[in-house]
Amino acid sequence: MTSTPSGIPGTADDSAELLPIASGARTRAALRTLIRPDRGRALLGLGVLVGATAVGLLVQPLLGRIVDIVADGRPADALTLPVVPLLVVAVVQGVTTTLGLTQVARLGETVLARLREQFVERALHLPADRLERAGAGDLTARVTGDVARVAEAVRSALPEMARSVLAIVLTLGAMALLDVRFLLAALLAVPVQALTARWYVRRAVTVYADQRVANGAQQQQLLETIGGAATVRGHRLEEQHTEKSARRSRKAVELTMRSVHLVLGFYARLHIAEYIGLAAVLVTGFFLVRDGSVSIGTATAAALYFHSLFGPVNAALVLLDDAQSAAAGLARLVGVTDIEESAAQLPHQRTEAGAAVTVDAVSHAYGPGRTVLHEVSLALRAGEHVALVGTSGAGKSTLARLVAGVQQPTGGTVSVAGGQQPTGGTVSLAGGHQPTGGKVSVAQSAPGPAGPSVVLVTQEVHVFTGTLAEDLRLARPDATDADLRTALATVYALEWAEALPEGLATVVGEGGHRLDPARAQQLALARLVLADPPVAVLDEATAEAGSAGARTLERSAEAALAGRTALVVAHRLTQAVAADRIVVLEAGRVVESGTHDELRTADGPYATLWRAWSGSRNAPRTR
Repeated sequence: MTSTPSGIPGTADDSAELLPIASGARTRAALRTLIRPDRGRALLGLGVLVGATAVGLLVQPLLGRIVDIVADGRPADALTLPVVPLLVVAVVQGVTTTLGLTQVARLGETVLARLREQFVERALHLPADRLERAGAGDLTARVTGDVARVAEAVRSALPEMARSVLAIVLTLGAMALLDVRFLLAALLAVPVQALTARWYVRRAVTVYADQRVANGAQQQQLLETIGGAATVRGHRLEEQHTEKSARRSRKAVELTMRSVHLVLGFYARLHIAEYIGLAAVLVTGFFLVRDGSVSIGTATAAALYFHSLFGPVNAALVLLDDAQSAAAGLARLVGVTDIEESAAQLPHQRTEAGAAVTVDAVSHAYGPGRTVLHEVSLALRAGEHVALVGTSGAGKSTLARLVAGVQQPTGGTVSVAGGQQPTGGTVSLAGGHQPTGGKVSVAQSAPGPAGPSVVLVTQEVHVFTGTLAEDLRLARPDATDADLRTALATVYALEWAEALPEGLATVVGEGGHRLDPARAQQLALARLVLADPPVAVLDEATAEAGSAGARTLERSAEAALAGRTALVVAHRLTQAVAADRIVVLEAGRVVESGTHDELRTADGPYATLWRAWSGSRNAPRTR
């Protein structure tokens, strides 16, 4: 959900930096890449369809033969010879067409599955700030509406288009074999059909692309309004949000109606082409029969051939409607998959000597005039626990996300020593995306663990639908049940986990056993233990410490961080007291750094925060 600096959702400027849309050339190249692993299946399906279509073309000459037999006044038993092959042709064509379409459909579903996998993989690795700039509605529209349209085209339009194109080409060839003049007469319809297709495509590309964007904007507005309903009501913004939703809905409806009028005009022009072509073939047949150049049966076969083109020609042209809509959706999907592909490889950089994490002159802005970090520099020694402290809006969470690689700095460099390049994962494993202006890198000077270098655990924990064991194994798929129990025991969660109705096999998440926020947070910390990264970032991960299980949750976090380098955004200053070092942020700048005792004695910003926090509490003992 996007918000203005005032925090009121949905009051931001309507113009969002939408996710990219691939060009036509790039979309076609991506499609070829997706198909390449299944070229054999594609050739097999095409070959079977060619055979099925060729067999089907025997129907018209056989019917023409029947017409000649009747016209010559021959006995009824003479019809046996052409009728029996008609039955054979029908059976063979039906079987081969089914086989061919099955192969094409399987090819389409395989390609679609591959595209979906790439889309989901890239979407999960998108930088959080990039998604925030685009708005959730844009990505939601692509993963729902655009995927649905491409899937519909693959399941229906692709097989029908393949069969229609083959039927057109082979039928025109068969007309030429009867008499080339029939072919020339039939081609009189082509200019009208070509102009119709050109007229339609030129308009449809823009209309359907605009329609996809309008639908995304509509969904974005609805998500913002519903997600921030309490704030909207609190600020009396109901009418403003209703008007915005109505305006975007009207835009979507307007574009839908434009597409409907476009399709109606398309059909009207196709009917004109059919009339011109059929009239030309019939007139040509009349003169050829009168001159004795062909028989009545041959002229009949030519007319039937052209009439049989109505279906495939209209289907091929009508499928342009689905093709254009699917192409617009495919371009939007490929645009997302290209984000990661177009990123340059991250440079390998060394951290400061002895440092596990180095933040060097890092700045970050969420937009013009919204800079939240100003040339922050910080080094975390291996095994050191550093607490980030500051008032709301000081930039603590932003710095934590930059260190984790979830977001990229607009300036400066974040380097992490050891391990492998961060990747997305079940506990918000840090991503390794190319930053704009800044850099996030992983030094490979020494071999690291098999898992991710940095893991981020936030206050917003998601419990995935499935068994508790499956939810835990998202962090380490090869973990044994013993490993899972050890991780749970480490964060003091084994007792309640084994007390669940079916233990580790209990279904949790949506529709399953409900875990309260504190237990969900322990589950996230258990995933951290299983992932076993050298560096961990906790962004208010124990904010539920105000609950009855406050001390247990803090102990869980302390146990999960044991032996790791840790950066902790301190929700409670008890976390700062327990840290090896405290870094105080103020207005996006580091203003203090030191231990709890040093900073409290210095009587600076931290001391002020400590007095304000501990004034109504019994301050915990210092270490």
